[in-house]
Amino acid sequence: MRILVTGATGTVGRHVVDRLLTSEVRVRALTRRPESANLPSGVEVVGGDLDRPETVKPALPGVDRLYLLADGDTEEILDLARGAGVRHVVVLSSATAAFDDDPNGMHHRAAELVVEKSGLAWTHLRPGMFASNLLDWSQAIRTEGVVRAPYDAARQAPVHEADVAEVAVVALLGREQHGKIYTLSGPQSLTKSEQIAEIARGIGRPLRFEEVGPDQWREQVRNQMPDYVAEWFIAYWAATVDNPEPVLPDVEEVLGRPARTLVEWAADHAADFR
Repeated sequence: MRILVTGATGTVGRHVVDRLLTSEVRVRALTRRPESANLPSGVEVVGGDLDRPETVKPALPGVDRLYLLADGDTEEILDLARGAGVRHVVVLSSATAAFDDDPNGMHHRAAELVVEKSGLAWTHLRPGMFASNLLDWSQAIRTEGVVRAPYDAARQAPVHEADVAEVAVVALLGREQHGKIYTLSGPQSLTKSEQIAEIARGIGRPLRFEEVGPDQWREQVRNQMPDYVAEWFIAYWAATVDNPEPVLPDVEEVLGRPARTLVEWAADHAADFR
């Protein structure tokens, strides 16, 4: 069996590649910059860009199963995949795909629908907040040991990217996950100050959280992200004050063990915070 992993050097894709290498499958990794991919030996690294399906076509012959980011021209890529003999697609989507009025969710749900109509077997992975989003705090933690952000009372359930990857690998290697949608969360729904406390435990260093207003935070991040991204975060945090992200059972049900905690994630990323 040969599996093609798109986004193979990304937050989740790199873990998918590493875990597939421990099974008896051939791994082909698609990346925009193969010359700097630095992937393990035993991986067939190929260049390609999901926004340019013609560059993906040469990577598809001989592929049985496909790990696909919900990005680029999904419809054309699925046409090419079906023509090349791909039989099963595992899609990295988003928990927002279940939200009717969320622009990010509508984008991901549109990609899911293309996959569902492709005639191929499929599995959708819908992670909620990635714990890796908290790397946005790394500079403040390194330099001051203080994180300033709005809406402390907003609760999220950060999921470790390695858990998402392990669920993806189970789906890629099995049949029981065909036609399933897995919404993936971490094991705790935490306020921002609780998230900071968990990171402090994971890296073994005292940290502090200070709540600021949305306007002050907008100014703070103006040069770090587009305005529309900042506005999306503010709206989402405001919504999760009264409607916290739930802790969901899907990671544990698929993997047979509890999801990794934020303390474990922080320990895995301790070097980023020091």
